Amino acid sequence: MVQNDLLLKHLSSVYDPELGVNIVDLGMVKDITHENDKVIVKLALTIASCPMRNQIESEIIRKLELIENVSSVEIEIVEMNQNERTAVMEKARLRARENAEPTKINPKTRVLAIGSGKGGVGKSTISTNIAVGLTNNGYKVGLLDADIWGFSIPRLLGIKGRIKANDEKLMIPFEHNGLKVISTGLITEDEDTALMWRGLMLSKALEQFLQNVEWGELDYLIIDLPPGTGDIQMALSRLLPQAELLVVTTPQLMAQKVATRVADMAKRSFIPLLGVIENMSYFETNEGKTFNIFGEGGGSKLANQFSIPLLSCIPISEDTNNEADVGNPLILQEKDSPTKRELLELVKTIEEKLPPIQDETCTGRLAKVFEELSK
Repeated sequence: MVQNDLLLKHLSSVYDPELGVNIVDLGMVKDITHENDKVIVKLALTIASCPMRNQIESEIIRKLELIENVSSVEIEIVEMNQNERTAVMEKARLRARENAEPTKINPKTRVLAIGSGKGGVGKSTISTNIAVGLTNNGYKVGLLDADIWGFSIPRLLGIKGRIKANDEKLMIPFEHNGLKVISTGLITEDEDTALMWRGLMLSKALEQFLQNVEWGELDYLIIDLPPGTGDIQMALSRLLPQAELLVVTTPQLMAQKVATRVADMAKRSFIPLLGVIENMSYFETNEGKTFNIFGEGGGSKLANQFSIPLLSCIPISEDTNNEADVGNPLILQEKDSPTKRELLELVKTIEEKLPPIQDETCTGRLAKVFEELSK
């Protein structure tokens, strides 16, 4: 009779290829029974149609058949419930944190990645206004333009120049009214220069921005991702496991469907999904009448699909485009508008629901109040 301890020892050498953790520690092995020389393993997968299923099954059979007196192995597949899936994702995320290479980003910095399924939905404009709004409210904020070859942050902020290095050969972020900014647009000769990078070069660029930039102490790091689910997004989960994702879409069904893939990528990469921002939600006239130019409901459908909050519905505004072209973020304008009000409300929501990590406790929040009163 084969002992279960011996079977578990061999199963502990079988790793989930996506998560990099053995199936015993992940809680995937639900039961082991044996009938004479036959072993039956009840294996729980995150989803029954897991693409790694055949590979994991083959490895289980190979490892167990190495044991003396085991001539056959049968695997019974069950699907994890939601609580079990959550536990697995937490273990995988912890593993990623432990194995991540050191960066210049403090572990206590709240890292908010802003992503979208397709271009043209206003993701970079929203990233910029969030970063500027938080900075204006007294937080120490960094803005990383991770849209390596489609950079637009320098123009949105109206900044020009080249990034310099310190004596330790670390890049010094460009400072704009207290906001620290890094972008390939501040490295190239001019904004019309094409960067024909792909694959490893893209992920290496992100790695440089995280490991070789003197960011200093930050409350928030806002990362403006390129649209889609490419190399940068995959590298982010590896390089910065503390990152969390906000998804930008429009009310249009097509944009919402494409944004679904970004949300799905985040789940597969164990990046927490924090919420949806619907941009260009409607147009409001001076008389207060609204028009749903791009349809309606895309943001709420995406939020409901992934059981995350719809954080904001931002109206379209001519001022947004005009001010972006001259590097003047709308959130700082004196002129009042529905779009500006919604952007300010979004920043307030982020402050309340996604505070800097050191401020999440009651003590931390109280300390901040006393700090403000002492100024």
